Amino acid sequence: MQDPNCVFCKIAAGSIPSKIIMQNERAMALLDAFPLAAGHTLVIPKSHYGRVQDMSREDALAVFEVAWKVAGAVESGSQASASTIAIHNGREAGQEVPHVHIHIVPRKGGDGAGPIHSMFRNRPKLSPQEMDSLCEKITGSLS
Repeated sequence: MQDPNCVFCKIAAGSIPSKIIMQNERAMALLDAFPLAAGHTLVIPKSHYGRVQDMSREDALAVFEVAWKVAGAVESGSQASASTIAIHNGREAGQEVPHVHIHIVPRKGGDGAGPIHSMFRNRPKLSPQEMDSLCEKITGSLS
């Protein structure tokens, strides 16, 4: 399942060159062409999925296996002591390419980036009752 207009599908098919770090049958890790830090790596499924919840179980497991295997190597190879691992899941979440991808961004002290909490200026203040209600709604939506 490929989208002929998707840059990540083209990379997975080999029609756009990339710096591949590793791959398996269903997923691949490659250096980001527009890195936020030296060593910024993307992990993508080889099949086209717009969002994490759209992936098949097999593709999801393959993608996260690759992320699990390369995270330490990205840090080590980039001489970083940590990394931020992020998924933007949908356009409103900041996803720029509508193909699932995991960012592994090597981090060093003083790099100018902050924790995820620094991204949100208008955070909700939820009461314990609102938290209980939200938890019930989310668990009730599990399939």
